[in-house]
Amino acid sequence: MGTLGRAIFTVGKWIRGTGQAMDRLGSTIQGGLRVEEQLSRHRTIMNIFEKEPRIHRDVFVAPSAAVIGDVEIGHGSSIWYGSILRGDVNSIHIGSGTNIQDNSLVHVARANISGKVLPTIIGSNVTVGHSAVLHACTIEDEAFVGMGATLLDGVVVEKHSMVGAGSLVKQNTRIPSGEVWVGNPAKFLRKLTEEEIVFIAQSATNYINLAQVHAAENAKSFDEIELEKMLRKKYAHKDEEYDSMLGVVREIPPELILPDNILPHNAQKAVAR
Repeated sequence: MGTLGRAIFTVGKWIRGTGQAMDRLGSTIQGGLRVEEQLSRHRTIMNIFEKEPRIHRDVFVAPSAAVIGDVEIGHGSSIWYGSILRGDVNSIHIGSGTNIQDNSLVHVARANISGKVLPTIIGSNVTVGHSAVLHACTIEDEAFVGMGATLLDGVVVEKHSMVGAGSLVKQNTRIPSGEVWVGNPAKFLRKLTEEEIVFIAQSATNYINLAQVHAAENAKSFDEIELEKMLRKKYAHKDEEYDSMLGVVREIPPELILPDNILPHNAQKAVAR
C-alpha cells in the first residue's frame, strides 16, 4: 500500500471510528429508551473446513438462504428463501433445474452404523417442497418431494416417484420409480399417473422461470426500486368503469409489464410522457 493508500485508509478509519463514537454517545444519552441495532452476520455462501460451495453462475440462491461447505449446484437450479444446505461432514450434490423451496433443510451424515458414507445427492429437475427435510439421502431425476416431508438417512427416491406432503420416510427405504408414498411412516399408496409425471417436469420448468424473475428483482439497485415505486404510483390501475365516466384512458407503460426489469433510461422516458 502506497503513501496515498495509507492516508486514505487512515482517514476512512478515523471517520468510521467517529461514527461509532457518536452512536455510543447517542445510546448513552437515550439511556433505557435506546434500541440497539445488531449487524446481521448472515452469509449466503460460506466455506467450512476449507470446503467451498461450487455453484453454477445462473443458479438463484435467495438472500436469506445459506449454502455451506461441500455443496455443488448445477445450472438452472434454485435455492429459495430460508433454505439451508449444510455440507460440512459430507457432500451435497444437486443437479440441473432442481428447486429447493423455502425453509427446506438439506444435510448429510458422515456414515451410518455399518460405515457406509452418506452424502446427499439430488438429481436434475427435482422439486422439493417448502419446509422439507432431506438428510443423507438420494433423490433421483424428476422426482417430487412434497411440502414438510422428511427423508431420513439412506433413503432413495427413484426417478418419477413422489413423496406426499408431511410424510416421514424411514431410514434406508427405497421408493421405486413411478410410485406415490405417503404417511408416517410413509407407505406405498398408488402408481403415478401420466398426468402427474408430466406435472413433475412442468413444476421444475415453472420454478426455473420463476427463479429468473426473483433473481432479477434481487439484483435491482436502490435507485431502480425507488423509480419503479414512483412509476407504479403514477400508472396505478384505476377502476375502468370510473375512468370511463371521466373519459380517462390509462395505458400501462411496457416498462411495468413483468417479468421485464425497469431500465433507468427507459423509465425516464415513461416518466416524461
